[in-house]
Amino acid sequence: MATAAAASASEAEAEPKAGPKAEGEEDEAKAARTRRKVLSRAVAAATYKTIGPEWDQQEEGVSESDGDEEYAMASSAESSPGEYEWEYDEEEEKNQLEIERLEEQLSINVYDYNCHVDLIRLLRLEGELTKVRMARQKMSEIFPLTEELWLEWLHDEISMALDGLDREHVYDLFEKAVKDYICPNIWLEYGQYSVGGIGQKGGLEKVRSVFERALSSVGLHMTKGLAIWEAYREFESAIVEAARLQAEAPRLAEYQAYIDFEMKIGDPARIQLIFERALVENCLVPDLWIRYSQYLDRQLKVKDLVLSVHSRAVRNCPWTVALWSRYLLAMERHGVDHRGISVTFEKALSAGFIQATDYVEIWQAYLDYLRRRVDFKQDSSKELEELRSAFARALEYLKQEVEERFNESGDPSCLIMQNWARIEARLCNNMQKARELWDSIMTKGNAKYANMWLEYYNLERAHGDTQHCRKALHRAVQCTSDYPEHVCEVLLTMERTEGTLEDWDIAVQKTETRLARVNEQRIKAAEKEAALAQQEEEKAEQRKRARAEKKALKKKKKTRGAEKNTVDEDDEKEWGDEEEEQPSKRRRLENSVPPTGEAERGPDADPGLVGVELPSKPKERVAAPRRDVPKVLHDSSKDGITVFVSNLPYSLEEPATVLRPLFEACGDVVEIRPIFSNRGDFRGYCYVEFKEEAAAQRALELDRKSVEGRPMFVSPCVDKSKNPDFKVFRYSTALEKHKLFISGLPFSCTREELEEICKAHGTVKDIRLVTNRAGKPKGLAYVEYENESQASQAVLKMDGMTVKENIIKVAISNPPQRKVPEKPEARKAPGGPLVPRQIYGARGKGRTQLSLLPRALQRPGAPAAQAENGPAPPPAGATPAATEAPKMSNADFAKLLLRK
Repeated sequence: MATAAAASASEAEAEPKAGPKAEGEEDEAKAARTRRKVLSRAVAAATYKTIGPEWDQQEEGVSESDGDEEYAMASSAESSPGEYEWEYDEEEEKNQLEIERLEEQLSINVYDYNCHVDLIRLLRLEGELTKVRMARQKMSEIFPLTEELWLEWLHDEISMALDGLDREHVYDLFEKAVKDYICPNIWLEYGQYSVGGIGQKGGLEKVRSVFERALSSVGLHMTKGLAIWEAYREFESAIVEAARLQAEAPRLAEYQAYIDFEMKIGDPARIQLIFERALVENCLVPDLWIRYSQYLDRQLKVKDLVLSVHSRAVRNCPWTVALWSRYLLAMERHGVDHRGISVTFEKALSAGFIQATDYVEIWQAYLDYLRRRVDFKQDSSKELEELRSAFARALEYLKQEVEERFNESGDPSCLIMQNWARIEARLCNNMQKARELWDSIMTKGNAKYANMWLEYYNLERAHGDTQHCRKALHRAVQCTSDYPEHVCEVLLTMERTEGTLEDWDIAVQKTETRLARVNEQRIKAAEKEAALAQQEEEKAEQRKRARAEKKALKKKKKTRGAEKNTVDEDDEKEWGDEEEEQPSKRRRLENSVPPTGEAERGPDADPGLVGVELPSKPKERVAAPRRDVPKVLHDSSKDGITVFVSNLPYSLEEPATVLRPLFEACGDVVEIRPIFSNRGDFRGYCYVEFKEEAAAQRALELDRKSVEGRPMFVSPCVDKSKNPDFKVFRYSTALEKHKLFISGLPFSCTREELEEICKAHGTVKDIRLVTNRAGKPKGLAYVEYENESQASQAVLKMDGMTVKENIIKVAISNPPQRKVPEKPEARKAPGGPLVPRQIYGARGKGRTQLSLLPRALQRPGAPAAQAENGPAPPPAGATPAATEAPKMSNADFAKLLLRK
């Protein structure tokens, strides 16, 4: 299309030349301007058809209707060049003036971006192809061009490329374009254009090389990378005339094993290839980049290859300080100039590290490089001044930039300042500057540490004098709080070998005074700690007594309740011959009354029911059959070889039969003792006794194992009365960087399905689906990987993933600290004094504790006084009737209700 447009323009150019010369030079100039205008319109139309709708014609000042009119003007210009020339003259003069103005503006300020853009637009509109090329070239040397500017330039050059030389020129232009920004559209255009040269020598290799580079650069682009892959796939399909099957990419662990195998063989080409393949799929794994660059640094040592890999590494993982430090060392090792290393260091500072210590590490790497540049044989040099200014800048940077961002400088021990002081003392013989730096170090909170003072003392000992050594040790004796004895010993040793008698007396006096003060402080701290420990013991004893009182009170209430039930049933005969029974009484009788006709009470029967005759007929319908179950007693001396199993299904009829195969896999089982209620129903827990303690420890690994759809809890057998604060939680509650916490999972997600999703990002060691006590999933899971890098990669790729229409959230496992509420020993009753909480049970006086006294007989009583460990006895002279409601039978209740 561009060729046809150019041919038509050439014909329009040829006809005016055939005209008579009598029209004069003015007519020829006008005709030349008209031809140039026609040529620009033809190029614009050809470019529009090449680019399509993406080219913004209005920005170029041309619309479709304008294009049609201009083609009509071009065709009419072929026959009569003088027609409409007044319109061209006016527009051309206006554009020429604007071009001159823009060129003048650029001569004043070459960094005016908008002037460059406007100049290129006008030159392109006027058809000044040579000038527009120069303008674009000049702008590309000063600024990186945007994707739109590059595509416009490339399309213009592609439309005018006719032979192999022109194609090479376009290739060079593409190479410049892909270096400015990561532009998938430019890479796609590059690949498609290279397909057109497949018939030339080396054309096939050229196409594949372009597509491979495009995939390495933008193949992982989230929205546009797919177009590169599709274009490459279609190209290869056309070459082989068959669909290209793509194998599933290996996982990181498989790549690691493959790399280990190739490293043993030692073929550099194969090792480099497998590293590159692994990095395409795992470009965000810093450990893989570190291992690759380390291999190149130590084995191949090829400058271009090594520096290229280091550059790609910091571009893929800019948050990893180790990659930047290795990059600086590699650049120094291969002789890169100082300017290049400094530019790389500045890029590292703006990389956005995630820890304050990372900035300290990169500064140390750069300062080490600057120190190696200095020739310390000279008293002063440019490199030495640059090193000192770099040290000062590092301290200022850590104080302002890093501390403002992380609320810490990242260098609490002042390592950078220590290195500076050593350099000044050892290499520059400037002890005055070194002492100033150590004074600054001590004022930053380091004066209490003995090792800091001893480091300063050793520096003075090696490069200073005895007077300053003695001064430093005297200050250390007064300030050190962690190991004062050691500092005192060093001071006395120095005075014993070098000091005078006066120096020795002063040192002994200071050390004795300081150590006496330290011992006094330690005694006070020990007494305080002992007092706290005694308070804890007293609290534990109080809790133990309160539990014992609570247990005795519950037993007493249970006995009274049984006696009252017996009386109620006797009175019920007098009340009437009703066969129906209240639900509350039915439940009570089912739990406490043995079957009718039982001659003797069972071993677990309530002692309050001994000798009481109960009616038989009404109870035969509601009483459940009862099994004779023995009382299960536990021997606390066997706790070491016994485990406690709970949360078992209540529906287990023979728990010992079901559980024995599970626990026999851990060792020889002596006995399984399930716990039953008075009615003979299984209560969901039991004791499992082994022959050996090792078997009991192995049995703890069965915790959370599913038994008939319910997770079984297995824990050590511990007497809670002796260890009230004992709790077992088998999982870590601290930060675990190799473990993920996943929430939002669908309840139907199984362990196998989750493992299939997670193993694509690394080696999965364990998966735990969180369930409730009934074994129902809660939509939460913990996934443990082999190392931290695999876990971090999985977070990046899995967070926000959709699993069965549920969007999951993935994060590094870091459970919040549990706030354990303190157990108050006593609480204050409304309107009364402190009342022990244990009187009413663990939850206080609940609403389910019904009063059997009618409201008509209730009288407000004065609050009871409290004794030391429970209610005080009634005051002298008080009768039991005054403090306790009279006991009433069912007949008394009936009479009372009939009166109303």
